[in-house]
Amino acid sequence: MESRAGTPRVRKRPEERREEILSAAAEIAIDEGLERITLRAVATRLGVRPGLISHYFPAAEDLVDEAFARAAEIERERFFPTEGTPLARLSHFITHIQTGTSTPLARLWLNARHLSRFTPTLEATLREQDALDRARLREIIAAGIATGDFADVDPEAASIRILIAVDGSGSYVNSTADLSTPAQASFVADVTEWTLGLAPGTVAGGVGSSRPL
Repeated sequence: MESRAGTPRVRKRPEERREEILSAAAEIAIDEGLERITLRAVATRLGVRPGLISHYFPAAEDLVDEAFARAAEIERERFFPTEGTPLARLSHFITHIQTGTSTPLARLWLNARHLSRFTPTLEATLREQDALDRARLREIIAAGIATGDFADVDPEAASIRILIAVDGSGSYVNSTADLSTPAQASFVADVTEWTLGLAPGTVAGGVGSSRPL
């Protein structure tokens, strides 16, 4: 009787496996929330045993922290392009906010800020990721000031104001109320234009630009 050889299992390199685990955990974070990140949930998504996940992340809290950081890094690259004029780069960011593309990320940040009250390590990760976002936005603003596209403002203060507007708008992300009034829908764009001395409708191609009701 002729025997059939089984398909040999391919052992992934440790760094490849770790990246795979982090990517899966980040997907869970964005899709379902940080509370849903467990060793078993990640293992199920990858089709492996939970013991493999615990080999790389013995503590689930460490996996949650790194998954949030990974998700924030991925979204940062989507929201803050490094190519184009300062105004185009800023408009790209605001468009993502105004059109709802950033909704999953807004939910993730709101989720993380709540959980960070009870998890000091997550709170530290939040501060780190917030500082990275602020640095990327600050660089865009400074470049726009240098080209004369934006008013001569303090880039650090301007980035803080804009990101506070983003967080404030994002705090309503789970609400079922009607948030489509111009004052609400265009809040981030309005704050950005006011902060940088821009005419109404300048950023995001006028998407959601508010007008008096």
